[in-house]
Amino acid sequence: MAPFYAVKPDNALKRAEELCASGQDAVALQTLHEVVLSKRSRSYALNIMEPIMLKYIELCVVLRKGKLVKEGLHQYRNIAQNTSVNSIETIINKLLELSEQKVAEARAKADQITVESIDDLEASETPESIMLSTVSGEQTKDRTDRAVVTPWLKFLWEAYRTVLDMLRNNARLESLYHAVTNKAFAFCLTYARKTEFRRLCEILRNHFQNMSKYSHQPHSINVNDPETLQQYLDARFTQLNAAAELELWQEAFKSVEDIHTLLTTSKRPPKPVMMANYYEKLTKIFMVSEDYLFHSAAWNRYSNFERMINKSLTDDEQSRMASVVLLSALAIPIITTTKTRPGYVEQDEHRVQKLNRLSTLMGLYQHPTRTGLLKEALNKNILSRVRPEIRELYNILEVQFHPLSICRKINPIMTKLAEDPDMAKYVRPLHQVILTRLLQQLSQVYTTVKLDFVLKLASFPEPYNYDAATIEKFIMNGCKRGELNIRIDHSSQSLMFETDLFAPPKDTVAEGIQLQSSPADLMRTQLSRLGNSLQAVAQMIDPSVKANAEQAKQEALARAVKGIEQEHKITLQRKATIERRKEIIETELSRKEKLAAQEKAAAAAKKAEAERKRVEEEQKRREDERVKRVQDEIQRDQAKRIAEEITAKTGLQLKPEEIENSDVKTLLDLKVTRLQTEQKELSDRLKQIGKRLDHTERAYRKEEIPLLEKDYEHQQKADKTFYEAARKAELEASKERHTENMKIKGRLARILDDYMEYKQKQQDKVASVVEAQRRAIDEAIAKAKEERIAQWRAAREEYLAHREAEERERQQREEEERQQREAEEREAEEKLARLAKEKQEREEYNKKQEEQLRKQQQREREIEEKLAARNANPTAPPARAAPASSSGGSYVPPALRARQQAAAASGGDGEDSWRSGGRPAGSSFGGRDREPRRFADREDRRFGGDREPRRFADREERRYGGDREERGWSTAGSPRRTGTPAREEPREDRWRPKSRAPGNGGNDDGGWRQVGK
Repeated sequence: MAPFYAVKPDNALKRAEELCASGQDAVALQTLHEVVLSKRSRSYALNIMEPIMLKYIELCVVLRKGKLVKEGLHQYRNIAQNTSVNSIETIINKLLELSEQKVAEARAKADQITVESIDDLEASETPESIMLSTVSGEQTKDRTDRAVVTPWLKFLWEAYRTVLDMLRNNARLESLYHAVTNKAFAFCLTYARKTEFRRLCEILRNHFQNMSKYSHQPHSINVNDPETLQQYLDARFTQLNAAAELELWQEAFKSVEDIHTLLTTSKRPPKPVMMANYYEKLTKIFMVSEDYLFHSAAWNRYSNFERMINKSLTDDEQSRMASVVLLSALAIPIITTTKTRPGYVEQDEHRVQKLNRLSTLMGLYQHPTRTGLLKEALNKNILSRVRPEIRELYNILEVQFHPLSICRKINPIMTKLAEDPDMAKYVRPLHQVILTRLLQQLSQVYTTVKLDFVLKLASFPEPYNYDAATIEKFIMNGCKRGELNIRIDHSSQSLMFETDLFAPPKDTVAEGIQLQSSPADLMRTQLSRLGNSLQAVAQMIDPSVKANAEQAKQEALARAVKGIEQEHKITLQRKATIERRKEIIETELSRKEKLAAQEKAAAAAKKAEAERKRVEEEQKRREDERVKRVQDEIQRDQAKRIAEEITAKTGLQLKPEEIENSDVKTLLDLKVTRLQTEQKELSDRLKQIGKRLDHTERAYRKEEIPLLEKDYEHQQKADKTFYEAARKAELEASKERHTENMKIKGRLARILDDYMEYKQKQQDKVASVVEAQRRAIDEAIAKAKEERIAQWRAAREEYLAHREAEERERQQREEEERQQREAEEREAEEKLARLAKEKQEREEYNKKQEEQLRKQQQREREIEEKLAARNANPTAPPARAAPASSSGGSYVPPALRARQQAAAASGGDGEDSWRSGGRPAGSSFGGRDREPRRFADREDRRFGGDREPRRFADREERRYGGDREERGWSTAGSPRRTGTPAREEPREDRWRPKSRAPGNGGNDDGGWRQVGK
């Protein structure tokens, strides 16, 4: 049978305390271990188990039993995680607190042992220490720490690992998990445990990666929850800060990758303070890895966030930050010093992957470059805020061109920068940039230069000076990277700057001032420069090319203006359609999200309700078991107590087996039976004693009857004597009291008159004083009433005056508003009248323009009819000018009409028609000295010569189509009707009859002019 304390936890705790008091800690721990790991412990209440766990944890820490701690914590987590997380937190905090306390005590003890082990303070070395130093490199304190402190440190580290493993991937214990994580980071920082820090980072990384594996379990961590992601981000930033403080840059970089993964997963934007911390740590990481390009990019992003979150930066702080940003960009080496050889596909792919990875961590969309960072810094006007020496350094490196004095000018600046601890780390990379600029500028000026001369120019102070071997190695690296094209001649100790005329363009970062174009650049751009020159010459020789281009531009502009309104309407419709679709999609998404949220909430509520019912049933079952167990214990206690009472009262000894097998009712019946028997026996004894007492009392009374009569007579005599004496004494006392009162009355009667007179005087005096006070009060009340009335009247008059002034102001304001409104109405009427007049004038002008247009169209129709008639009979001689009525209303130009009239007057033969005016003799329209040709042939030759013969009327029909009246006057050079859009003309050549005047007959175009060019 199990011991009784194993069944009852309170007894187990008391037993453990007794064992601890007697020095048996191991036995006490084993006792509590059996209770904690027993199956019955799950049915115990937490208020009973929590003290047991606290004592259990305390004993495990004292005895350094890490395995027992792990078993007990896992068991207690299964018991308490559904009901009370605070209880688990209390147990874990107790474990960590006791462990850290033991470590602190061990360190104090180790320090004390180290001090006590020094016997002679003047002796630096003892024989024992010398002998130990020959076989071991450890000092005395190291050995002491290893013997005393290290076990407790190991136990504390195991405690942290155990707790983190117990709390992982549990949403109910998530806050506690992150709190313990922060304590673990603090442990690594306090005791400088770099190895444990690496393991801790791996543990946390594995926990985060395994979350998806346990996502199907109940109470798993939801990575999409913003609060959860924020807690993980805070933990990773703490990890990043700890890694930077411990100078574990590899772990810091892994932490940065973890943070970037969480930032990309999170739907909530990160806080600017966190991002500033993120980029600040990246600057340190890239500086340690000597990646100056991304170091400068990180400084640039960090300065942006720092100015964003800290609006109260002083001028000195802004100047320092701007100086570091610009100096970090200037310190980016132009020639990289990596040991990989460029040109290999694997190396290039690896480099590109690395750049992509780092750019992603930096939040950049493209790879940063030295030129881009400098331009971005200049766009932010950083030069106005940096220190003067850094501004001068920028001008020397990036603006000025002085190869012979660049080092001499920069050396004082480098000396000043080396004195600043924040900027001294940029001095060495800056010297590489200076040397690169020196060689680049020398290559633009010299073809061959002595190596000694280069060494003299590249003279830097110690320890940054360069010897010939270093410069040669630097030049070879630059040539290998493609930044330099230099050949070293060791026989003459000289450098030769080569120029390959047919060298391809270099895809490098060799920026800087270019004094002149290289021969390779001139050769490479020769054709493009020749093309530009030929284009300029062609425009100068033939101006029509430029005019045609300008006209094409104007036509394109006109088409754009014509279609811009329609395109604008289409764009607005498309925008409205897109917005409507977006609204529909957003509404649908919102509805789906709401429905999903409702379903999720319903499922969560259902799950919570099922969990609640399960917990209630479990609690009810445990409560029933506990009540039953308590009832059984109470019954056993009652049975034992009843058995003891029976034994004490009746002397009946019961065996333990009978007590265990008998219930309370049986024992109570036995007790009642025994008590009834005893009561009956006692009643019989009392009856016998009562009879004996009755006989004795009767005998006593018979004997005392004569004695009572004698006593009565003696009592009567004594009472009468006492009454007479008391009456006599009372009469004497009354007589003496009356005599004394009469004497006092006689003395007071003599002063009664004086008393009454004094009383009357006092009453009169008090009455006069009261009357005077009453009159003064009445006068004061009357005066205050008059003052109040006067004040009220004055306030009333002031109020009435104020009302009258306000009324006058209101009337004046209304009058001004009325006048202003009337003035505005008059102005509006005048404006409407003016607009109406302008509109009428505009309509009149439009009517005039339409009339002119109608007349012009009529004249064109007449010309077309006349041309059609002549084309129908091309061999007939031109008709004489006739009046307008006889020609059917055809149009005759004024100049032609004058010549016709002159010919008629002189009797001419009519050859000087309006088509032959101004021509020499014999050069009529048909041509006297030429072969007769049809007008269609001439027109065919004028329109290309190799096309099919087409009639002019057909061409004109196509050109002046039936919709001409609707499209308005669209021919070149003619006015267009206001508000009518321009008709898009075909791109073919357009011809129109030219009105001849005297002196224009020498043209060889046959009387036709081209339109549209």
